[in-house]
Amino acid sequence: MSALPSSALPSAHPPGHGAAPGLGFDVGSTAGRALAALLRWTERAAGLVLAIDVLVVFASVVFRYFLHEPFDWAEEVARALMVVLVFLGAATVLARSQHVGIDLFRGFFPAAWQPALIQFGSWIIVGVSASLFLSSCALLVDSYDMTTPIGMPQWIYVYPVVIGSLFMTMFGCANALNGPRHTVWRTLAVGVGLVLLVTAWNHLLPALAVKPWMLLTIGFVGGLVLGVPIAFVLALSSLVFFMADPSLPMLVYSQQVMAGMDHFVLLAIPFFVLAGLLMESNGMSARLIELLLRLFGRVRGGLGLITITATAFFSGVSGSKLADIAAVGGIIMPAVRKTKQDPNETAGLLACTAVMAETIPPCINMIIMGFVANISIAGLFMAGLVPAVVLAASLAAVTIYVGTRIDPDEAFDVKTPMLRLLGGALVALLMVAMIGKGVTSGVATSTEVSAFAVMYALVVGGLAFRELSLRSVAKLFMRSASMAGGIMFIVAAASSVSFALTIQQIPQYLSAFMIDFAHSFGSTMFVMLSVLIMIVFGAVLEGAPALIIFGPLLTPIAAQLGVNPLHFGTVMVIAMGLGLFAPPLGLGLFATCAITGTEVKNVARPMMKYLAVLFVTLVVLVLVPAFSLWLPTRMGL
Repeated sequence: MSALPSSALPSAHPPGHGAAPGLGFDVGSTAGRALAALLRWTERAAGLVLAIDVLVVFASVVFRYFLHEPFDWAEEVARALMVVLVFLGAATVLARSQHVGIDLFRGFFPAAWQPALIQFGSWIIVGVSASLFLSSCALLVDSYDMTTPIGMPQWIYVYPVVIGSLFMTMFGCANALNGPRHTVWRTLAVGVGLVLLVTAWNHLLPALAVKPWMLLTIGFVGGLVLGVPIAFVLALSSLVFFMADPSLPMLVYSQQVMAGMDHFVLLAIPFFVLAGLLMESNGMSARLIELLLRLFGRVRGGLGLITITATAFFSGVSGSKLADIAAVGGIIMPAVRKTKQDPNETAGLLACTAVMAETIPPCINMIIMGFVANISIAGLFMAGLVPAVVLAASLAAVTIYVGTRIDPDEAFDVKTPMLRLLGGALVALLMVAMIGKGVTSGVATSTEVSAFAVMYALVVGGLAFRELSLRSVAKLFMRSASMAGGIMFIVAAASSVSFALTIQQIPQYLSAFMIDFAHSFGSTMFVMLSVLIMIVFGAVLEGAPALIIFGPLLTPIAAQLGVNPLHFGTVMVIAMGLGLFAPPLGLGLFATCAITGTEVKNVARPMMKYLAVLFVTLVVLVLVPAFSLWLPTRMGL
């Protein structure tokens, strides 16, 4: 699950007439100005919660390992703060129309239909948000007499869902009402009419009632076709399922959404995103890439090799592939244009380096895969390193073959003194080494290591380069909170879908089919089929939800067939990345083009040779498990 930088997030609902830049609603009215003020305070609150959460986890680690006085309450408090962070962050992303979605399918409809389809999608977002609010209110009432294992009231986890879903409903309504008046009310009438029609049909004709699983499927497919953001597509699918099943009280809906994010290990996601943004903002990223350009720019294919190296390096810090692309692309692309290279070629390679780097620790999708499939995250981190090197070598070979030499002097208007460049690279390398050592040694969890990474980038990077002000740091925390909210709300919504699929016994049916397939064609062909499934659904579901849905379904089957979970998890994550960045559906490719200032239609052709090499290499990785298992075996993981 990768997150888009706020500057590159595609808009699920483009701002209408009168909308302020970056907002989906009009701020010309009193209500609009009040909502804009609410948005500003919500962003500040989310950034503050993220800062407090980092301090709680960091202080807990320090007291546990250095003072031997652990905080028994730290993990529960950190998890509660994460629920606040996710729902406030998700609300701010919705207010700015920046939730991740795919509008490709909507393009198949006539142009005259487009405004109505977009408007209808906006009302779906409102309906989902309002339903989540009502469900969470019922859950709040039900949880008032409950306590957590350490005696804290259970409602501390529920209140953020109530408040965040209320804010999402308000922002969603403001976005929806900002369209043309006749379109707004007609699409609302159609939506209400459809709900009443299905409800009446199921009530009056129970023998012919539309089954919950059918509504789930219709909601999922319909949401995708309308271009609704993927988080709300997933939330809609589970919502209509819960509404159609009378045996399920509606409070279970919000309970399952909340349960999807209430895990300490997932805190590593916002922390690593924040660490990567801090590294980019304090100048560590720019210095490293400038150093690489000046040292290796004159080598044949040097610009491509530097792109590969830089993406691999930053993947070891932020964990978010699209954050890595933003960091690398923001520095590489100006150099590409100044040296008169083809920006479409570089953009295609940059997207493919993100696939290559999917398994480089501390990749967010590896954390998600380990969490949902119950695989050792430290083991996955180590299992992904050698495959990443093999993928990088494959891309490098193609880059050298098709690449040219450049004059690095043309890439910079002003050169940084070499000593300062070397110092900046050393500070950055120490950060990567600290993360790697922390993860592999087992001394700290990935969440604890990520908190250390944030403090290192903030304190050491800030002191070394002095490019961060208090104001810029505050903005980074707010931006990280929004990005994390967008990522984690997808995880939360996918959790509710997984619950619905489990009730329908889909895992059992899939398990039976896949086991029969494996018995007929062997375990290797089972892994190959799983890889193809992940490539397809990695594109359709924006990556992380595909892992959340299929990871826990397929991993136990793989284990039954004798496939090592570390090997299986590694190739699944790579396959998901291949789908996420491959044309024509891959959302990661659209984001890459937005970051690099290119167009998908121009990038797709030069990109195909890199994708072909990645696919062939992935097949080799599937056929030779030793690539994934060599390092974990040596380290006893």
